[in-house]
Amino acid sequence: MPQIHAATERAGGESPFRLIQPMEAKLVEALPDEPGWQFEPKWDGFRCIAYRSGDNVDLRAKSGKPLGRFFPEVVDAIRSLTAGQFIVDGELVVTERGHLSFDALQMRLHPAESRIRKLSRETPATFILFDMLGTERGFSLLTSPLTRRRAELERFFAAIAGAPGFRLSPMTRDRRVASGWLDRAGGALDGVVAKRLGGPYESGERAMLKVKRLRTADCVVGGFRYAANARHVGSLLLGLFDRAGLLHHVGFTSSIAAEERASLTARLETLKGPPGFTGNAPGGPSRWSTERSGEWEPLRHELVVEVRYDHVTGDRFRHGTKLLRWRPDKAPRQCTFEQLERPASPGKLVEDVLRPAGEP
Repeated sequence: MPQIHAATERAGGESPFRLIQPMEAKLVEALPDEPGWQFEPKWDGFRCIAYRSGDNVDLRAKSGKPLGRFFPEVVDAIRSLTAGQFIVDGELVVTERGHLSFDALQMRLHPAESRIRKLSRETPATFILFDMLGTERGFSLLTSPLTRRRAELERFFAAIAGAPGFRLSPMTRDRRVASGWLDRAGGALDGVVAKRLGGPYESGERAMLKVKRLRTADCVVGGFRYAANARHVGSLLLGLFDRAGLLHHVGFTSSIAAEERASLTARLETLKGPPGFTGNAPGGPSRWSTERSGEWEPLRHELVVEVRYDHVTGDRFRHGTKLLRWRPDKAPRQCTFEQLERPASPGKLVEDVLRPAGEP
Protein backbone atom coordinates (compact mmCIF):
# COMPACT_ATOMS: atom_id res chain seq x y z
CA MET A 1 0.00 0.00 0.00
CA PRO A 2 1.55 3.35 -0.97
CA GLN A 3 2.48 5.81 1.73
CA ILE A 4 1.22 9.38 1.85
CA HIS A 5 4.05 11.84 1.34
CA ALA A 6 3.75 15.45 2.36
CA ALA A 7 4.14 18.00 -0.40
CA THR A 8 3.35 21.68 -0.63
CA GLU A 9 0.75 22.69 -3.22
CA ARG A 10 -1.10 25.92 -3.80
CA ALA A 11 -4.91 25.73 -4.05
CA GLY A 12 -6.11 29.02 -2.66
CA GLY A 13 -3.31 28.90 -0.04
CA GLU A 14 -0.25 26.90 0.98
CA SER A 15 -0.75 23.41 2.38
CA PRO A 16 1.78 21.01 3.92
CA PHE A 17 -0.07 18.13 2.24
CA ARG A 18 -0.47 16.69 -1.21
CA LEU A 19 -4.02 17.80 -1.86
CA ILE A 20 -6.60 15.35 -3.16
CA GLN A 21 -9.45 16.35 -5.45
CA PRO A 22 -12.74 15.00 -4.09
CA MET A 23 -14.44 12.19 -5.95
CA GLU A 24 -17.69 13.60 -7.28
CA ALA A 25 -21.09 12.29 -8.33
CA LYS A 26 -23.11 12.32 -11.52
CA LEU A 27 -26.80 13.22 -11.24
CA VAL A 28 -29.12 10.39 -12.28
CA GLU A 29 -32.88 9.93 -12.06
CA ALA A 30 -32.95 6.67 -10.05
CA LEU A 31 -30.74 4.67 -7.72
CA PRO A 32 -29.05 1.65 -9.33
CA ASP A 33 -30.92 -1.58 -8.60
CA GLU A 34 -28.18 -4.13 -9.37
CA PRO A 35 -25.92 -5.58 -6.63
CA GLY A 36 -22.58 -4.06 -5.74
CA TRP A 37 -23.56 -0.59 -4.53
CA GLN A 38 -23.40 1.23 -1.21
CA PHE A 39 -25.84 4.05 -0.53
CA GLU A 40 -25.26 7.07 1.71
CA PRO A 41 -27.19 10.26 2.51
CA LYS A 42 -26.17 13.34 0.55
CA TRP A 43 -25.78 15.97 3.25
CA ASP A 44 -26.64 19.63 2.79
CA GLY A 45 -23.36 21.26 3.77
CA PHE A 46 -19.82 22.05 2.63
CA ARG A 47 -17.83 19.14 1.21
CA CYS A 48 -14.52 18.96 3.05
CA ILE A 49 -11.37 16.83 3.00
CA ALA A 50 -9.47 17.07 6.28
CA TYR A 51 -5.75 16.35 6.56
CA ARG A 52 -3.79 15.86 9.76
CA SER A 53 -0.12 15.19 10.48
CA GLY A 54 0.80 16.09 14.03
CA ASP A 55 -0.12 19.71 14.66
CA ASN A 56 -0.57 20.36 10.94
CA VAL A 57 -4.29 20.38 10.14
CA ASP A 58 -5.78 21.49 6.84
CA LEU A 59 -9.43 21.63 5.77
CA ARG A 60 -10.11 21.93 2.05
CA ALA A 61 -13.32 22.65 0.18
CA LYS A 62 -14.37 20.87 -3.01
CA SER A 63 -12.83 23.76 -4.94
CA GLY A 64 -9.49 23.23 -3.18
CA LYS A 65 -9.81 26.46 -1.20
CA PRO A 66 -8.86 26.39 2.50
CA LEU A 67 -11.67 26.25 5.05
CA GLY A 68 -9.73 26.06 8.31
CA ARG A 69 -9.91 29.77 9.16
CA PHE A 70 -13.71 29.70 8.84
CA PHE A 71 -14.12 26.63 11.06
CA PRO A 72 -11.53 26.98 13.85
CA GLU A 73 -13.57 24.72 16.16
CA VAL A 74 -13.23 21.85 13.66
CA VAL A 75 -9.47 22.40 13.40
CA ASP A 76 -9.25 22.36 17.22
CA ALA A 77 -11.41 19.23 17.41
CA ILE A 78 -9.12 17.42 14.95
CA ARG A 79 -6.01 18.45 16.89
CA SER A 80 -7.57 17.09 20.08
CA LEU A 81 -7.85 13.54 18.67
CA THR A 82 -5.30 10.94 19.66
CA ALA A 83 -4.87 9.86 16.02
CA GLY A 84 -1.78 11.75 14.93
CA GLN A 85 -2.29 11.52 11.18
CA PHE A 86 -5.10 10.73 8.77
CA ILE A 87 -7.05 12.01 5.78
CA VAL A 88 -10.86 11.88 5.84
CA ASP A 89 -13.56 13.01 3.45
CA GLY A 90 -16.85 14.35 4.71
CA GLU A 91 -19.33 17.20 5.02
CA LEU A 92 -19.32 20.22 7.30
CA VAL A 93 -22.81 21.08 8.53
CA VAL A 94 -24.25 23.56 11.01
CA THR A 95 -27.44 23.00 12.95
CA GLU A 96 -29.84 25.45 14.52
CA ARG A 97 -32.51 24.12 16.88
CA GLY A 98 -31.80 20.59 15.70
CA HIS A 99 -32.12 21.39 12.00
CA LEU A 100 -29.50 21.64 9.28
CA SER A 101 -29.06 25.30 8.36
CA PHE A 102 -27.25 26.15 5.15
CA ASP A 103 -27.72 29.85 5.85
CA ALA A 104 -25.89 29.50 9.17
CA LEU A 105 -23.15 27.60 7.35
CA GLN A 106 -22.80 30.34 4.74
CA MET A 107 -22.51 32.96 7.46
CA ARG A 108 -19.23 31.37 8.53
CA LEU A 109 -17.57 32.58 5.32
CA HIS A 110 -16.92 35.97 6.87
CA PRO A 111 -13.80 38.15 6.54
CA ALA A 112 -13.68 39.14 10.21
CA GLU A 113 -11.93 36.62 12.47
CA SER A 114 -13.78 37.97 15.53
CA ARG A 115 -17.11 37.25 13.84
CA ILE A 116 -16.01 33.73 12.86
CA ARG A 117 -14.88 32.98 16.42
CA LYS A 118 -18.19 34.20 17.80
CA LEU A 119 -20.20 32.03 15.38
CA SER A 120 -17.95 29.04 16.01
CA ARG A 121 -18.99 29.21 19.68
CA GLU A 122 -22.68 29.92 19.04
CA THR A 123 -23.25 27.54 16.12
CA PRO A 124 -20.35 25.06 16.05
CA ALA A 125 -20.02 22.94 12.93
CA THR A 126 -20.30 19.17 12.85
CA PHE A 127 -18.01 17.14 10.60
CA ILE A 128 -19.95 14.18 9.14
CA LEU A 129 -17.41 11.58 7.96
CA PHE A 130 -18.09 9.31 4.99
CA ASP A 131 -14.73 8.19 3.55
CA MET A 132 -11.21 7.39 4.75
CA LEU A 133 -8.41 8.34 2.35
CA GLY A 134 -5.33 8.01 4.54
CA THR A 135 -4.74 5.84 7.60
CA GLU A 136 -3.21 6.65 10.96
CA ARG A 137 -0.18 4.62 9.86
CA GLY A 138 0.37 6.98 6.93
CA PHE A 139 -0.86 4.77 4.11
CA SER A 140 -2.99 5.94 1.21
CA LEU A 141 -6.35 4.25 0.68
CA LEU A 142 -7.09 5.91 -2.66
CA THR A 143 -6.65 2.69 -4.65
CA SER A 144 -8.41 0.52 -2.06
CA PRO A 145 -12.00 -0.62 -2.67
CA LEU A 146 -14.81 1.16 -0.86
CA THR A 147 -15.36 -1.88 1.39
CA ARG A 148 -11.84 -1.46 2.78
CA ARG A 149 -12.10 2.30 3.10
CA ARG A 150 -15.43 2.05 4.94
CA ALA A 151 -14.04 -0.56 7.34
CA GLU A 152 -11.07 1.70 8.10
CA LEU A 153 -13.39 4.66 8.61
CA GLU A 154 -15.59 2.73 11.03
CA ARG A 155 -12.52 1.63 13.03
CA PHE A 156 -11.31 5.23 13.08
CA PHE A 157 -14.69 6.54 14.23
CA ALA A 158 -14.99 3.85 16.92
CA ALA A 159 -11.65 5.02 18.31
CA ILE A 160 -12.85 8.65 18.54
CA ALA A 161 -16.40 7.81 19.66
CA GLY A 162 -17.69 10.53 21.92
CA ALA A 163 -15.35 13.20 20.56
CA PRO A 164 -17.47 16.34 20.06
CA GLY A 165 -17.92 17.65 16.57
CA PHE A 166 -17.73 14.36 14.63
CA ARG A 167 -20.43 12.06 13.28
CA LEU A 168 -20.31 8.97 11.09
CA SER A 169 -22.52 9.13 8.03
CA PRO A 170 -24.87 6.13 7.82
CA MET A 171 -24.67 3.74 4.90
CA THR A 172 -26.76 0.88 3.56
CA ARG A 173 -26.38 -1.68 0.80
CA ASP A 174 -30.14 -2.15 0.62
CA ARG A 175 -31.70 -0.05 -2.13
CA ARG A 176 -35.08 -0.14 -0.37
CA VAL A 177 -33.60 1.50 2.71
CA ALA A 178 -31.93 4.19 0.59
CA SER A 179 -35.21 4.87 -1.24
CA GLY A 180 -36.86 5.25 2.17
CA TRP A 181 -34.34 7.92 3.08
CA LEU A 182 -35.43 9.90 0.03
CA ASP A 183 -39.10 9.43 0.85
CA ARG A 184 -39.01 10.17 4.57
CA ALA A 185 -36.26 12.71 5.13
CA GLY A 186 -38.37 15.62 3.86
CA GLY A 187 -36.23 18.61 2.96
CA ALA A 188 -33.53 17.71 5.47
CA LEU A 189 -31.41 15.70 3.02
CA ASP A 190 -29.94 16.82 -0.28
CA GLY A 191 -30.43 13.34 -1.75
CA VAL A 192 -28.76 9.92 -1.77
CA VAL A 193 -25.36 8.96 -3.18
CA ALA A 194 -24.46 5.53 -4.62
CA LYS A 195 -20.86 4.25 -4.58
CA ARG A 196 -19.50 1.03 -6.07
CA LEU A 197 -18.42 -1.40 -3.34
CA GLY A 198 -15.34 -2.51 -5.27
CA GLY A 199 -14.46 0.91 -6.62
CA PRO A 200 -11.35 2.91 -5.68
CA TYR A 201 -11.46 6.56 -4.68
CA GLU A 202 -11.39 8.20 -8.13
CA SER A 203 -10.06 11.63 -7.29
CA GLY A 204 -11.59 14.39 -9.41
CA GLU A 205 -13.88 12.00 -11.31
CA ARG A 206 -17.68 11.77 -11.28
CA ALA A 207 -17.49 8.12 -10.30
CA MET A 208 -20.44 8.16 -7.87
CA LEU A 209 -24.13 8.51 -8.66
CA LYS A 210 -26.51 10.88 -6.91
CA VAL A 211 -30.27 11.12 -6.81
CA LYS A 212 -31.89 14.30 -5.56
CA ARG A 213 -35.41 14.58 -4.24
CA LEU A 214 -36.63 17.22 -6.65
CA ARG A 215 -39.75 19.26 -6.00
CA THR A 216 -41.92 21.50 -8.16
CA ALA A 217 -43.48 24.92 -7.61
CA ASP A 218 -45.72 27.27 -9.58
CA CYS A 219 -44.15 30.74 -9.74
CA VAL A 220 -45.05 34.14 -11.11
CA VAL A 221 -42.66 35.51 -13.74
CA GLY A 222 -42.03 38.87 -12.09
CA GLY A 223 -39.27 39.94 -14.45
CA PHE A 224 -36.58 38.76 -16.84
CA ARG A 225 -33.01 39.42 -17.85
CA TYR A 226 -31.68 39.74 -21.35
CA ALA A 227 -28.84 37.40 -22.23
CA ALA A 228 -25.38 38.94 -22.00
CA ASN A 229 -24.61 41.02 -25.10
CA ALA A 230 -27.91 40.05 -26.73
CA ARG A 231 -31.47 41.29 -27.03
CA HIS A 232 -33.21 38.02 -26.35
CA VAL A 233 -34.29 36.62 -22.99
CA GLY A 234 -31.58 34.94 -20.95
CA SER A 235 -33.50 34.04 -17.80
CA LEU A 236 -36.89 34.38 -16.18
CA LEU A 237 -37.05 35.83 -12.66
CA LEU A 238 -39.42 33.92 -10.41
CA GLY A 239 -41.62 35.20 -7.61
CA LEU A 240 -43.95 33.97 -4.88
CA PHE A 241 -46.54 35.92 -2.91
CA ASP A 242 -46.42 36.20 0.88
CA ARG A 243 -49.49 36.45 3.09
CA ALA A 244 -49.44 40.24 2.82
CA GLY A 245 -49.75 40.01 -0.97
CA LEU A 246 -46.18 41.07 -1.76
CA LEU A 247 -44.33 39.29 -4.58
CA HIS A 248 -40.81 38.23 -3.53
CA HIS A 249 -38.02 37.22 -5.86
CA VAL A 250 -37.20 33.56 -5.14
CA GLY A 251 -34.92 32.52 -7.99
CA PHE A 252 -34.58 32.16 -11.73
CA THR A 253 -34.74 29.71 -14.59
CA SER A 254 -32.68 29.85 -17.76
CA SER A 255 -33.68 26.47 -19.21
CA ILE A 256 -35.38 28.03 -22.22
CA ALA A 257 -35.20 26.19 -25.56
CA ALA A 258 -33.12 28.10 -28.12
CA GLU A 259 -35.85 27.96 -30.74
CA GLU A 260 -38.32 29.58 -28.30
CA ARG A 261 -36.20 32.52 -27.15
CA ALA A 262 -37.15 34.92 -29.94
CA SER A 263 -40.91 34.44 -29.59
CA LEU A 264 -40.71 34.43 -25.80
CA THR A 265 -38.72 37.68 -25.85
CA ALA A 266 -41.39 39.33 -27.96
CA ARG A 267 -44.08 38.12 -25.58
CA LEU A 268 -42.23 39.35 -22.49
CA GLU A 269 -41.58 42.77 -24.01
CA THR A 270 -45.33 43.34 -24.36
CA LEU A 271 -45.64 42.80 -20.58
CA LYS A 272 -42.78 45.06 -19.48
CA GLY A 273 -43.65 47.45 -16.69
CA PRO A 274 -44.64 47.56 -13.01
CA PRO A 275 -45.38 46.10 -10.56
CA GLY A 276 -42.54 43.55 -10.99
CA PHE A 277 -41.42 42.46 -7.52
CA THR A 278 -43.21 44.31 -4.74
CA GLY A 279 -41.31 42.58 -1.93
CA ASN A 280 -37.68 41.39 -2.07
CA ALA A 281 -36.39 42.23 -5.55
CA PRO A 282 -33.36 41.15 -7.59
CA GLY A 283 -30.31 43.26 -6.99
CA GLY A 284 -30.72 43.62 -3.23
CA PRO A 285 -27.68 42.93 -1.06
CA SER A 286 -27.33 39.19 -0.58
CA ARG A 287 -24.91 36.34 -1.06
CA TRP A 288 -26.53 35.68 -4.47
CA SER A 289 -25.76 39.13 -5.89
CA THR A 290 -23.55 39.51 -8.96
CA GLU A 291 -22.56 42.45 -11.11
CA ARG A 292 -25.67 41.82 -13.26
CA SER A 293 -28.08 41.44 -10.33
CA GLY A 294 -29.52 44.92 -10.82
CA GLU A 295 -30.02 44.53 -14.58
CA TRP A 296 -33.53 43.19 -15.04
CA GLU A 297 -36.85 44.10 -16.58
CA PRO A 298 -40.01 44.15 -14.40
CA LEU A 299 -43.18 42.52 -15.71
CA ARG A 300 -46.87 42.74 -15.01
CA HIS A 301 -48.17 39.79 -13.00
CA GLU A 302 -49.65 37.69 -15.79
CA LEU A 303 -47.37 34.72 -16.48
CA VAL A 304 -47.07 31.59 -14.34
CA VAL A 305 -44.57 28.77 -14.84
CA GLU A 306 -44.05 25.44 -13.11
CA VAL A 307 -40.41 24.84 -12.25
CA ARG A 308 -38.47 22.02 -10.66
CA TYR A 309 -36.13 22.86 -7.79
CA ASP A 310 -33.95 20.94 -5.38
CA HIS A 311 -33.56 23.11 -2.26
CA VAL A 312 -34.90 26.22 -0.57
CA THR A 313 -32.60 28.34 1.56
CA GLY A 314 -33.68 31.61 3.13
CA ASP A 315 -36.84 31.80 0.97
CA ARG A 316 -34.78 31.36 -2.19
CA PHE A 317 -34.19 28.44 -4.53
CA ARG A 318 -30.60 27.46 -3.83
CA HIS A 319 -29.74 26.82 -7.48
CA GLY A 320 -31.25 27.61 -10.84
CA THR A 321 -34.49 25.79 -11.58
CA LYS A 322 -35.72 23.82 -14.58
CA LEU A 323 -38.71 25.18 -16.46
CA LEU A 324 -41.25 22.39 -16.80
CA ARG A 325 -44.26 24.09 -18.38
CA TRP A 326 -46.31 27.25 -18.60
CA ARG A 327 -49.43 27.39 -16.40
CA PRO A 328 -52.05 29.59 -18.13
CA ASP A 329 -54.65 27.79 -16.03
CA LYS A 330 -53.21 29.14 -12.77
CA ALA A 331 -53.88 32.61 -11.34
CA PRO A 332 -50.71 34.45 -10.30
CA ARG A 333 -52.17 35.10 -6.81
CA GLN A 334 -52.26 31.33 -6.25
CA CYS A 335 -48.45 31.20 -6.38
CA THR A 336 -47.59 31.49 -2.68
CA PHE A 337 -44.81 30.39 -0.36
CA GLU A 338 -47.14 27.81 1.23
CA GLN A 339 -46.51 25.36 -1.62
CA LEU A 340 -42.78 25.09 -0.88
CA GLU A 341 -41.46 22.11 1.02
CA ARG A 342 -39.03 23.31 3.64
CA PRO A 343 -36.72 21.35 5.94
CA ALA A 344 -38.84 22.30 8.95
CA SER A 345 -38.83 18.83 10.40
CA PRO A 346 -35.73 16.69 9.91
CA GLY A 347 -36.30 13.00 9.26
CA LYS A 348 -35.36 10.40 11.86
CA LEU A 349 -32.19 9.59 9.93
CA VAL A 350 -31.02 13.20 10.25
CA GLU A 351 -32.06 13.44 13.89
CA ASP A 352 -30.13 10.28 14.74
CA VAL A 353 -26.96 11.57 13.11
CA LEU A 354 -27.19 15.07 14.58
CA ARG A 355 -27.99 13.91 18.11
CA PRO A 356 -25.18 15.05 20.44
CA ALA A 357 -22.59 12.40 21.29
CA GLY A 358 -23.57 10.33 24.31
CA GLU A 359 -27.24 11.30 24.14
CA PRO A 360 -29.57 8.26 23.89
